[in-house]
Amino acid sequence: MLLALAAWLTLSLLVVTGAETCEGPPATASRSMPAPQLSPEERLSPHMPESLRCDACYAIAFQIEEQLRRAEGKMGRKVLSESDYTEVLERSCSQGWDSYGVQELDGKKRLAGPGLPGQEPMTVMVTGGPWPGRLSKMCHSHVGERGEAQIYGAHRRGPAALRQLLCHGDKGACAGGKAGVPAPPKALQNEL
Repeated sequence: MLLALAAWLTLSLLVVTGAETCEGPPATASRSMPAPQLSPEERLSPHMPESLRCDACYAIAFQIEEQLRRAEGKMGRKVLSESDYTEVLERSCSQGWDSYGVQELDGKKRLAGPGLPGQEPMTVMVTGGPWPGRLSKMCHSHVGERGEAQIYGAHRRGPAALRQLLCHGDKGACAGGKAGVPAPPKALQNEL
């Protein structure tokens, strides 16, 4: 798999720099960009690594928001029935998730894909593999924990409310102290 990735990367760089194999080396300098080096947990675990859970949560919130918005658009922006939004949420979590992967930015691995900030176009992104399954599993977990009605209600209040419900709070993947986010300072207590 690494050999195929290296071959793909080489061919991609040749195309990007405008090099043609029959004319010799490209006129401009090429850049070498290694693929992110994944730890055993990142490569083999069936679960989303702790360091990527906040990014994954934002990706899930974005996809749920998009799917619900499209479904409402088909209905003339009307409120969806319980059976309709339940079906949309199931479809959202069961989608392919193939457009998401991991890239390394400033020495830190980040999940990249639609709806996620801070993506660098000139980096190598590792897609496929365990990432689609992990995102699907995490999405189903969020829907199961929060419930379809609560998620749809947050969607109706706007994207920020949906992200707040899914990703923040006590159990949220982006809550203080998790996924590289510093915990808020504790208030000083007077002790006797």
